Amino acid sequence: MSKDILLEIGTEEIPARFMPGILTQLEANAKAKLIDMRIGFSDLQVFGTPRRFALLVRGVAGRQEDKESANKGPSINIAFDKSGAPTKAAQGFARGQGIDVNDLVVKDGYVYAMVKETGRNVDDLLPEILPGIVTSLNFPKNMHWGNLDMRFVRPIRWIVALYGNEVIPFAIAGVESSNVTRGHRFLSKGEISIESADEYFGKLAENHVMVDQSVRRKVIREQVEKIAVNQGGIAAIDEDLLEEVVFLVEYPTALCGRFEEEYLALPQEAIITPMREHQRYFPVVSNEGKLLPVFITVRNGGSDYIDIVRQGNERVLKARLADARFFFEEDKKIALADRVDKLKTIVFQEGLGTLYDKTQRINKLAVLIAERLGADQAMVLDTSRAAVLAKADLVTAMVNEFTELQGIMGREYALLSGEKPSVATAVYEHYLPRFAGDALPESLAGRAISIADKIDNIVATFSRGLIPTGSQDPYALRRQALGIVNTIIAAQYNLSLTEIVAEAAKLLGISDSDSDKLLNEIYEFFRLRIKNVLSDEEIRYDVIDAVMAAGIDDLYDTVLRARAVTGVIGSDHIRKAIQAFTRAGNLAKNASSSTINPDLLSQEAERALYQEYINTKQAVSEFLDIKDYSAVLKALSELAEPIDKFFDAVMVMDKDEAIRNNRLALLKSITQTALSVADLSKLVEL
Repeated sequence: MSKDILLEIGTEEIPARFMPGILTQLEANAKAKLIDMRIGFSDLQVFGTPRRFALLVRGVAGRQEDKESANKGPSINIAFDKSGAPTKAAQGFARGQGIDVNDLVVKDGYVYAMVKETGRNVDDLLPEILPGIVTSLNFPKNMHWGNLDMRFVRPIRWIVALYGNEVIPFAIAGVESSNVTRGHRFLSKGEISIESADEYFGKLAENHVMVDQSVRRKVIREQVEKIAVNQGGIAAIDEDLLEEVVFLVEYPTALCGRFEEEYLALPQEAIITPMREHQRYFPVVSNEGKLLPVFITVRNGGSDYIDIVRQGNERVLKARLADARFFFEEDKKIALADRVDKLKTIVFQEGLGTLYDKTQRINKLAVLIAERLGADQAMVLDTSRAAVLAKADLVTAMVNEFTELQGIMGREYALLSGEKPSVATAVYEHYLPRFAGDALPESLAGRAISIADKIDNIVATFSRGLIPTGSQDPYALRRQALGIVNTIIAAQYNLSLTEIVAEAAKLLGISDSDSDKLLNEIYEFFRLRIKNVLSDEEIRYDVIDAVMAAGIDDLYDTVLRARAVTGVIGSDHIRKAIQAFTRAGNLAKNASSSTINPDLLSQEAERALYQEYINTKQAVSEFLDIKDYSAVLKALSELAEPIDKFFDAVMVMDKDEAIRNNRLALLKSITQTALSVADLSKLVEL
């Protein structure tokens, strides 16, 4: 008979940003362990609040599934003597497996012991399994408490562990499991006994705890949206902030506060940032998107003393906004351009100069990129001016206090200093994208500076040997590289990755002897990023491999080629081309040259193939000029039939070395032509 497992670990308050990761791990670890232990179940869910995380497994079997395994022993030459009698090696192996030597099975030249393991009762296994699931969790930061050796995200205060209505006995960090949980820290009636998993949610709800985070998220969203409507506006709900608030409260109650309208004279982001980033408030905007003098916060509790809570939050925000206004007024006294020299006092990275030095590099690299993209002289000048000003807001009081406003305040101060709107926009855009899913820069100047800034960061950091490994990426280089890739693709820019990386290395003063190795490392780094982008487009793995084998120097071009191959994959003419080019490619590897001597083409089939190759090469060249890769692939497929006829009629590996090498050169030339799009031999026929 199946039963349910309920496991709850009660702790001191866990940082909200840790909780999504904890629950993801808990779910994965629990599933993996139960499957590994051959314990059947029908459903598994995880839940979390600031003071607890819980595992609920429904329909858990009463016994493990039986297991039969074939344990490999010695070879038959060692297991049996010449007369066929089992040797001491066979007897010892059988004895170690707990079976009679006559029960050994011979298979593939070895003896095997077929051992059946009878499943154990699940209630006997759970005291061993559950502690391991908990202690296997990893956290961004751990705590050590008391005189215990154990380190955990926060001190453990209670453990609920039930299988059906029976307590699963074990202890973690000196805390014994039981059926007793706790409700809201301040609103609960006291300790709560749980008789079964079915009681868990209801009893905690009675004690002011909404255990299910999806329920809390829904309640918070509905409350916040309703209050905003009542205030004549729309709640500006940032999903990341909502996720954080969900794990800050166990019993959410949203409430509205106000601030003086005079603060609306500040740049909108200068108000929203203290609200959102520092106070975890939701702003309210009008139907036109303008900020209203209203905020919404969520308390961890009920509606008692709600006015006192409101007044307290209003006082805190008023102080924040007063500081912001002071910083803003002080910053306006100095033009943004006059702050650039102060960047000389801020170190960029050890051994790589100051932010002023970085600004000079970004300027030169961004101008090069803008020129490569066909910018006119006016746009080049805008790009250069914005690049010089790009980091100047880092020495303002506002950004020093609210670092999230970098770029945003740069734009505001640039406009206040009389800079062109296009320059101010580029100053802001060069930080984009700041995170996954963020907006991309839209102006040419903004894109050029964004790419230049991020390339400079990547090359500089790689030059110090600080290459991202595993989960370690302290400088967020993967995110920056992905930002470059997405910016280039969205803008449909054709840029040489090799050229801009080499130029960045040159501007950093990296020697030629070091730059080759560095370029290869960065090139491989970008290969993985573009591979991820193509995978996200659900492009087949073999198509990705085939296209990337033809190079990724032009990132947007790589995407176009992958999309073109995807568009024709599976068609009859491409299927034939795959077969033909795979065969040609296998032999072409033996070619030492791709220089063809037409006079050595003696047989009709090879002369026909050569002529078709010349015609195809010309057509491919014309299609490549307009980047019509579908047409290139169609033209290449026309070579499939003459390639097949060539192999049917011609002995490639002729005994005459000159003839042999000439035929190999022909095949190599053909495969190289295909490499303008993809290595067709890497495509898998389906």
